[in-house]
Amino acid sequence: MATSTRVRTSLPESVVVCECWARDGLQSMPVLVPTERKIELIDRITAAGFKKVEVTSFSNPKLLPQFADAVEVLRGIRRRPGVSHVVLMPNERGFDRLETCQREGYGAEEIILMISSSEKHNLLNFRMSHRDAMAEHARVMRRAHALGIRIIGCAGTVYGCPVGGDVPYRHVAKVVRFYLEEGAQTIMLGDTTGMANPIQVRQRIAELRSDFPGAEFIAHFHDTRGTGVVNSIAALEQGLRHVDSSLGAIGGQPATGAAKYSAGFTGNACSEDLVALLEEMGVRTGVDVEAMLEAGRRAEEVLGQRLRSNVIRAGAVIHTESSPAKETGAAAR
Repeated sequence: MATSTRVRTSLPESVVVCECWARDGLQSMPVLVPTERKIELIDRITAAGFKKVEVTSFSNPKLLPQFADAVEVLRGIRRRPGVSHVVLMPNERGFDRLETCQREGYGAEEIILMISSSEKHNLLNFRMSHRDAMAEHARVMRRAHALGIRIIGCAGTVYGCPVGGDVPYRHVAKVVRFYLEEGAQTIMLGDTTGMANPIQVRQRIAELRSDFPGAEFIAHFHDTRGTGVVNSIAALEQGLRHVDSSLGAIGGQPATGAAKYSAGFTGNACSEDLVALLEEMGVRTGVDVEAMLEAGRRAEEVLGQRLRSNVIRAGAVIHTESSPAKETGAAAR
């Protein structure tokens, strides 16, 4: 980062939190969630007040069977005013399917296109070079523009690559510049396997905002090493207004048959913990915390396992006097 780049430290008054449980969250879960349960959870998420929701992926159903019901999910979810429904778009074949949905009136408001800043990771994860990926994504973006679909251009491995190590800033800037020149409305900065730390986040975002002053960036952190929430806060301190998270901190590498490039915990920054923290700090999210926690509990039931939300276990912070628990026996000592 250039020494003249100024680092901001103030939090915004409000942010848009995109809830990713139904897409980035479910993509690595071994259990196939029934379509009706996905629709139920998406409806709970939007009822809780999230204004942007990742709802499904148009990836090849043979590689990602979790999303074989993408069309049925889009057709079945309840549409609420002001909510943007987002789908992951891997290629033109996927866009063919979405285009049909769009013309029949149950499509998506936004799509995500992703290129890893690390070309080595892009070859492993998507089996495409930067050159080939950019050529195909440019064609998809032209078709999306024609249908009035907003585009999120995602630069992956922004803070480090699990197979290639440190990622030079110029590689990140190349992907960001491509998406902006092709007309993407927002740019997602993906911490693909949770390699970032807050100092690195502040530096990289400050540099990107200096080089691309008109761009609207989205903070997307994974919690692989337990840093998803703290890195999200660091990004918001740099002036970002959009952040992604997932109920229960689920998510991670999809089961596409590619070689595994991550181990141990995977998943996104946790929605319950992040939203509750933002509300505690006076940053408005528009999300009803209790309704969100109920959705998180239901998500655990649907998946049949305890997830990684701390706030679900501890509850939201109490600000009014409450009756103390009775102290008896060993508990009083």
